[in-house]
Amino acid sequence: MVRLSPPGPWRRCLAWLPAPAWLLLLAVLPWWLDLPLLLACVPALLWRSGLLRVQERLLRRALRWGLPGLLLAVLRAFRADALAWLLTLLAALAGFSLLVLLENWLDRGRPDRSGRQGPPPSSADDWPAVALAPIGPAAAIIELRPPHWRALEEGLADPLGGVLRWRDEAVLLADGSRLYGLESCCDFEADGRWLVLPVAQYRGVLLLDRRHDRRHRLRGWQLAGWYQGQPWLSRDEEQAPLSIAHVLGHDDD
Repeated sequence: MVRLSPPGPWRRCLAWLPAPAWLLLLAVLPWWLDLPLLLACVPALLWRSGLLRVQERLLRRALRWGLPGLLLAVLRAFRADALAWLLTLLAALAGFSLLVLLENWLDRGRPDRSGRQGPPPSSADDWPAVALAPIGPAAAIIELRPPHWRALEEGLADPLGGVLRWRDEAVLLADGSRLYGLESCCDFEADGRWLVLPVAQYRGVLLLDRRHDRRHRLRGWQLAGWYQGQPWLSRDEEQAPLSIAHVLGHDDD
């Protein structure tokens, strides 16, 4: 068996030596001669057939190292004054931008743009598992139970105990407290934690979180329905309902 040893550091240096030599050569030559030499590399790269396809890496290296040589030749031709520096910077911006666009176009469709040949990301045996794997978070279908407004004029049993009443243009709670400026109806979930009361003249809703003893008067919102014991609210019928946690985090009055 014959073992091939990797090239030593001197051989790698010798392999890269033509690149700076090419840069220095273009820097010494006049710029009007450098420009056709570099432009000739572009159609050779775009053609990429036969021998030119084998020399693709060499042509790319000639463009990468030749462009700084051209810029140095332009700077030297205009005697490095302020105008020369301006023209050189503009030429550098345009040249390197076109070079990046050219290399991106040449590398289109390649999975690995570094030029290395590697194994495919997945074999044929892995394809069914990849195809059946879930993409993104699991979706949930939310079906809201529509509101069921209950009149308070004749009294309404409170799930937490006592009776809710409508008396003297106010809502009388089971603990004796009164709430004014509301309509004579309400809605609540089965456990009674949330008590929803519409504000008079349909200007919003009053939410009572009786488990935490909190009140939230939300102007411009209306009860859209219930889901998993939580009220969902909306601005109008054309907008999607939002959970109470989302509403209180953004529009809590």
